[in-house]
Amino acid sequence: MNAVLQNDELNTLGFIKPPKSLLRLIGKAIGDFGLIRDGDKILLGLSGGKDSLSLLHCLHHFQRHAPIKFEFGAVTIDPQSGAFDPSSLIPYMKSLGIPYFYVKEPILELAETHMQNDSYCAFCSRMKRGLMYKTAREQGYNVLALAQHLDDLAESFLMSAFHGGKLKTMKAHYRIEAGDLRVIRPLVYVRERQTADFAKTAGLPVIIENCPACFAMPTQRQHTKLLLLNEEKNHPKLYRNLLSALRPLMREGIESA
Repeated sequence: MNAVLQNDELNTLGFIKPPKSLLRLIGKAIGDFGLIRDGDKILLGLSGGKDSLSLLHCLHHFQRHAPIKFEFGAVTIDPQSGAFDPSSLIPYMKSLGIPYFYVKEPILELAETHMQNDSYCAFCSRMKRGLMYKTAREQGYNVLALAQHLDDLAESFLMSAFHGGKLKTMKAHYRIEAGDLRVIRPLVYVRERQTADFAKTAGLPVIIENCPACFAMPTQRQHTKLLLLNEEKNHPKLYRNLLSALRPLMREGIESA
């Protein structure tokens, strides 16, 4: 048996208690950006990657221990690609006993006929987001939780500055244009290595290659990720400084949320 299971980290439903360092950063983000409100029904976008699986277990912890009462479930969008099969999440999520929605859509096939000037990644991301919005509405959820972390926000910031000439990044909390759903990112203070460490230690059922089109060819994001990792070797406080620069951009949209 996994050592994590032996030392009482696993509760009766199969959820694993995340490390305090991870919970502290998520709790700070929840407080700083008002991510979760009393009575919220939160739908987690669950890809099967280390980040969304880590957030799954963290949301369960906060549901049990936070003074704010909320409900949560999860949704997985299956793009029906031969290189990526997230169906192993179905029995796993059943074992956890929370509401779970598995949506199949031939996204890569649709990209061949409907994609115009977008990259595969942009088309896939837009399709997945629309399907998550649809599922949230149909199932009565008012909040969509996404698992982008600080590394993702830093990469988006540089890509926007380098290639778009704009100072912008992903927002921590905002209301979508239609006005009926809020989007939150509880991992905005968390480093990618923290979710990777938790997923590995806890033995979470991580699905590799959750974006097969991106793995087929190098992307601007991968190049930016490597640039930042190399820079961090010489400047250990890099992400602390980036967070200070990013925080005002992350707050955009909160007032209207």
